[in-house]
Amino acid sequence: MKHAPDLARAIWTKSSYSEGNGGTCVEWAPAYTSSGVVPIRDSKCPTGQALAFPASAWSSFITSIKSL
Repeated sequence: MKHAPDLARAIWTKSSYSEGNGGTCVEWAPAYTSSGVVPIRDSKCPTGQALAFPASAWSSFITSIKSL
């Protein structure tokens, strides 16, 4: 990826696998997937850095995790 997406106005969604008790929460910004990017962040630090993965790499990661 050559340029990081501008996530200033991103709408974040908690992962369905995150704990519901305010603990470990991963969020992603689904609106960016149409541009081939999957932004991920830690919901406990919403002003912190986000990671942006190419959609194909994220898909491979998820497939690998599901096979464990």
